[in-house]
Amino acid sequence: MSRRHVTFACEGETLVGTLDEAAGSSGLLLVSGGNEVRSGAFAGQARLAARVAAAGHPVFRFDRRGIGDSSGETSGFLGSGPDLAEALAAFKAERPGLARVVGFGNCDAASALMLNVGAGCDALVLANPWTIEHDDGATPPAAIRARYAEKLRNPRELARLATGKISLRKLAGGIGRALRPAPPPTSLAHAMRAGLARFNRPVHLLVAERDRTAQAFLAAWDASDPRIARCPGASHAFVEADASEWLFEQIVTALTAKAPFA
Repeated sequence: MSRRHVTFACEGETLVGTLDEAAGSSGLLLVSGGNEVRSGAFAGQARLAARVAAAGHPVFRFDRRGIGDSSGETSGFLGSGPDLAEALAAFKAERPGLARVVGFGNCDAASALMLNVGAGCDALVLANPWTIEHDDGATPPAAIRARYAEKLRNPRELARLATGKISLRKLAGGIGRALRPAPPPTSLAHAMRAGLARFNRPVHLLVAERDRTAQAFLAAWDASDPRIARCPGASHAFVEADASEWLFEQIVTALTAKAPFA
């Protein structure tokens, strides 16, 4: 495997990408979320790219406008459509033998791919899509319910409750918040649903069960959607050893699939 840097244009700005070479004809377009640079937090995306390339699939990562090494002003994930399109074009130009490109994004990178109807990719792997339109920092009721359900399955937590080491007032307050009805889906969630409905190709929705963003997504989505796969015990970035392995396997499955996900 070799790694090299690529520059390409986007609406008068210069974007910088990284291509991890591999011989396969199915490649991964790895989209960063938030204001994260293409290497990812603690170089997590760079490590994932190297591993996927070692498995035989080229990987292209990039900094969108105004982020990392790329010039211009950032417009957030809502304005990243041109960046996605030009990154895909650059990937294909660098690897003209590509027959298929799978787009992968976590958090609002997943949302960007949904809003842009897959951005020209042949399949999508979308992890913990961001559906929170106005983030006030409050924990969604679905996340509170999940946390309390986990505690009630833990014998140590039950023992703390029985011995008075847990405040009953705080417990009652938490249960009250958990019982609140979920807020109606935001206009962002509606737009994401509409965008994905227009993408008639394979889609795999990944959910880290310990993640607040993922829990909010499930509350705004049809939780019985057969395209959803859940990773127990995983946090937002799938940093746990088992979760990291699970994420890698899901991505490789998408890259090697010949038929839509069930």
